[in-house]
Amino acid sequence: MSAPVPEHPIHVSLADLSVQFALGRPLFGKPPMVRAVDGVSLDIPRAAFFGLVGESGSGKTTLGRAILRAAPVTGGSVTYRDAEVEYDVGSLDKAALRDYRRRVQLIFQDPYAALSPRMTVRDIIAEPLEVMGLTTSREETDERVRDIAARCRLNLEHLRRYPHAFSGGQRQRISIARALVARPRFVVADESVAALDVSIQADILNLLKALRDDLRLTILFISHDLSVVAHVCDMVAVMYLGAIVEVGPSRAMFAQPRHPYTAALFSAIPSLDPDERGRGQRLEGEIPSATSVPPGCRFHTRCPFARDRCRTESPEWRQVAPGQHVACHFSEELAARMNRPGRRQT
Repeated sequence: MSAPVPEHPIHVSLADLSVQFALGRPLFGKPPMVRAVDGVSLDIPRAAFFGLVGESGSGKTTLGRAILRAAPVTGGSVTYRDAEVEYDVGSLDKAALRDYRRRVQLIFQDPYAALSPRMTVRDIIAEPLEVMGLTTSREETDERVRDIAARCRLNLEHLRRYPHAFSGGQRQRISIARALVARPRFVVADESVAALDVSIQADILNLLKALRDDLRLTILFISHDLSVVAHVCDMVAVMYLGAIVEVGPSRAMFAQPRHPYTAALFSAIPSLDPDERGRGQRLEGEIPSATSVPPGCRFHTRCPFARDRCRTESPEWRQVAPGQHVACHFSEELAARMNRPGRRQT
């Protein structure tokens, strides 16, 4: 275990993080490599509700699992900090990894598949405490279970029932309680409301916000639903084909996106204004294969503003506003176009 460190405003830092997977086993030569996460550098502040967005296949889930050390890190580093420890996640030994897993937890996407049908709700929530040896008696375990169940708005009578007796929203509360019973500091919520009805999503999101404030959690919220991210997140990172293309405060990014991919995602958010229908920026083509990333700017094959420079030269990270960074050669031109009169404000 590493020595105690003072409080730091950054909770998790990614430095040039890469995750690659071999695609099959060829008879000759090396197999093609899937570059699921490709050189990502990112700082997640303490106590932030941090959104990570992008299309399916962009690498969001793989990045979240790499932070948890549930996916193999093939390059770069993940650094975790809190008031007690600082960990280089990729080099943890068995004892340190056990402590790290207590501090970092995952909320799964599907509340129906994530819960064992043969266990009561009490046993499901108590399982992390028992597996990690965080309590010394059944009475202490039951007290911790009752406390987190109440915080997640579950009735005590629910603890004796089995998952089949609950709705999707109630099951997700059980999943949240199981993730938080070990009192983690950092939580990865991977599409944690995607499988729920819209009427239930707001309730779960408000619960997560309340738990973040009450327990001083840092939450990495992975989603493809931009309207959900706009509702809950303090900061947003936009991921495309394994790389981060823009990051910044959510209000600033929704008001003025600086990358054409971000602008396209945000313009696809449905609007109740009939005058805004059909104004979304449409992306042509499919996301390229992660085994063959295009040269230059990886978005140039679908970008409506692409020029010759974009096809050959990879854009550098630049700060374009306080706290807002982008990897785009022509972000100023995009900003000028997006700032034209009559554009919808999100």
